[in-house]
Amino acid sequence: MPRTPAAHPRSKRSTPSVGWRRWVPGLAAIGHYRVAWLRHDLVAGLALSAVLLPVGIAYAVASGVPPTCGLYATIVGLLTYALFGPSRLLVLGPDSSLVALIGGIVLPLSAGDSQRAVALAGMLAIVSGSLCVLAGTARLGFITDLLSKPIRYGYMNGIALTVLFSQLPALFGFTVKGDGLLNESQSFVAGLLAGRTNGVSLALGCGTLLLIGLLRHSKRVPGVLLAVVSATAIVSALNLATEFGVMVLGPLPRGLPVVAVPWTGTDDIVPVFLGGFAIALVSFADTSVLSRTYAARLGERVDPNQEMVGLGAANLVAGLFQGLPISASASRTPVAEAAGAKTQLTGVVGAFTVAVLLIAAPNLLRNLPISALAAVVIASAIALIEVADLRRIYRMQRWEFWLSMLCLAGVAVFGAIPGIALAIAIAVIEFLWDGWRPYSAVLGRVDNVKGYHDISRYPESRQIPGLVLFRWDAPLFFANAECFRDRVMMAVESSPTQVNWLIVGAEPVTSIDVTSADTLDELDHTLATSGIRLCIAEMKDPVKDKLKRFGLFSQFGDERFFATLGEGVSCYLKAHAVDWVDWEDQAKTDHDLVV
Repeated sequence: MPRTPAAHPRSKRSTPSVGWRRWVPGLAAIGHYRVAWLRHDLVAGLALSAVLLPVGIAYAVASGVPPTCGLYATIVGLLTYALFGPSRLLVLGPDSSLVALIGGIVLPLSAGDSQRAVALAGMLAIVSGSLCVLAGTARLGFITDLLSKPIRYGYMNGIALTVLFSQLPALFGFTVKGDGLLNESQSFVAGLLAGRTNGVSLALGCGTLLLIGLLRHSKRVPGVLLAVVSATAIVSALNLATEFGVMVLGPLPRGLPVVAVPWTGTDDIVPVFLGGFAIALVSFADTSVLSRTYAARLGERVDPNQEMVGLGAANLVAGLFQGLPISASASRTPVAEAAGAKTQLTGVVGAFTVAVLLIAAPNLLRNLPISALAAVVIASAIALIEVADLRRIYRMQRWEFWLSMLCLAGVAVFGAIPGIALAIAIAVIEFLWDGWRPYSAVLGRVDNVKGYHDISRYPESRQIPGLVLFRWDAPLFFANAECFRDRVMMAVESSPTQVNWLIVGAEPVTSIDVTSADTLDELDHTLATSGIRLCIAEMKDPVKDKLKRFGLFSQFGDERFFATLGEGVSCYLKAHAVDWVDWEDQAKTDHDLVV
């Protein structure tokens, strides 16, 4: 039988707290921890560490920073999120969705200097973390909802392709220089044609990729760990690094990171800030979606603002401990869940296990082939690519599909950072477009159908002589005010009879600003000069309150506002003797005659 939310142990993280407890839910949850969970969290933490180590190294190398940066970020990120994060299952760490964003800043600015690369990555983490903390405390957790699903798919598919192509040279056993998807692709093809492929490295990478793919749905066998350990064992046993020139990771520095402010030059301020903003947006989008998914599965509720604070705090600390930006992981979180994790203690155990390995066994993965690390990143990038839902969007609404393709092309052509900026710009344009040119309709009566309906949808509908009923299906604001005026005048001009009254059906109008209020005032004067009375029906009280503040309500007078369209029609018929028999009145008359 399927599990129900009640079957899961509930943590106090799922209920809102007050005071300091709200900001540090991890400490608040300690008092409610159950001893029965301890065994599950310990086992899950050890299982999780088996994946944290190779993945943390792989994403760090792919981002252009030393491998230890990925491990440092993993350790301090998990510990910090355990304190400040609201989700009891989410696993944070370096992620494939951030690789292109980090590399797009670090690689060109560091110019091969590893210390400068570490400083740049650390500053990116601090900037993105600070932005997340500020946004969370300002309760801006809704901000990622402004990006529609097709646009999110577009930039994530673009980032996935960028990451995938950036790792192909490493998979084939050589390195290239290039910035962006197009340049890296050209350099890769040039390397292939020049015969730079290392066949042994390619075989190891493809074998790693194949094994990860075969075990990607297994909850018992960690495919990434098995693939990486197997590739490392083969290189060590056959001495492939020396005999065949296979590039390997090499020994890791022994020990743990210390606090160090990652100072960068003044010339780096603009690119680092823009990169940090893009990273904050993408990481929180991923984290919030994953957090909501697991909260719904467990029957809990997670505060998106606190989620933003938790993510930001983890990035801030990662940046101060020589790490790189991190996000929630859609690949490592399921590992923790499948291993039986109950709380964030799982992440704490995983972090301490990685730390112990750094201290006691830094040479454990010295023979790990770089092509295997590339395969790990490529497998994650492939998992990011969304195809099935885009097909559905293509069938349902073509223009949104092409918006997604435009975002993908923006990331591919201009790079990850400009591509994200393009995605945000398109999202704003999409939002404004829907309100800029909304649907509107002239309404009429349809026999034997209640209410008033769009005459373009109901050609058999009848219009009341001398009366135009006009419906506007959007808020009234500066961008559509002129369009509203033009549509109203068009409705008046196309009326089959001389117009006496025009009633605006304003139920869909949820707001009005100063610009549109002035336009409404001008429209009223224009119609009045033609002997037409402008009235409004079904307007919501909050919108009426705005008209009162603007002085329009008193100018129009209460008699020109109607609770319903039907009330407005009745007032018009009382004021004007027109040849009109409503079907409901006729039906009532016929009934009375029969009786």
